[in-house]
Amino acid sequence: MNSNERTAILIVSFGTTYNDTRMVTIDAIEKEVRNAYPDYQVYRAWTSKIIRDKVFQRDGVKIMSVTEAMETMIKDGIMDVIIQPTHVINGIENDSMKEEASVFQKEFHSIKFGNPLLTDEMDHDTVIQIIAEEFQYLKQDEVLVLMGHGTPHYVNSIYAALDYKFKDKGHSNIFIGTVEAYPSIETLLNKVADYSPKKVILTPFMIVAGDHANEDMSGQEEDSWYNQFKNAGYEVNCILKGLGEYPAIRQLFVQHIADVMG
Repeated sequence: MNSNERTAILIVSFGTTYNDTRMVTIDAIEKEVRNAYPDYQVYRAWTSKIIRDKVFQRDGVKIMSVTEAMETMIKDGIMDVIIQPTHVINGIENDSMKEEASVFQKEFHSIKFGNPLLTDEMDHDTVIQIIAEEFQYLKQDEVLVLMGHGTPHYVNSIYAALDYKFKDKGHSNIFIGTVEAYPSIETLLNKVADYSPKKVILTPFMIVAGDHANEDMSGQEEDSWYNQFKNAGYEVNCILKGLGEYPAIRQLFVQHIADVMG
């Protein structure tokens, strides 16, 4: 077994029960990693036990946890592991994943971690440029509202910082909020009202367009973002496209692996 065969890349995602978005996001990221590193074995793990259980019960598909993936790689004779998360931020999920994997430190020659999507200033600038180019067709009286997840972790401040940086780079009609933290939908409604557009475009700022995109963002419940903006008097359009669908976002994850490899 040569050195490359003893090195593996483990792609860790939160997971999703939506097969359609999985194929064009998580699967697509993993495919690009395999294409970039054809000599390396690529493994998959999902951090959400609830989602793993649902997928197994519904589809009969077994997806490994981080612990199971580490144990499988040991059995397969892997000596060096690069773990690349598809997480957006360095939050609770990423911290937990690192703790879970680090338990196996003595079983491998090395375990290295790639960065989540938004880690340094270059990541921030790159993602802002990707989003701005994707929605360059926006008219002056239209705004884009990105739905992030949000977290009680201190890193949540990145969402407000990105919102500010979009404006600082001349994109005054792009806003970011979160489902579970700050900036909240209430904050967004106030900020968008100050801009006074005719049309609001909603899209997820998450790797997959899963539950939050289909229910909290575009759902029919009265408190969905779609209905709240509609009730505020705007024309509203929802784009169910996860960040993993953007080729340049996928390449940023590949670059994070390259950074770890040095």
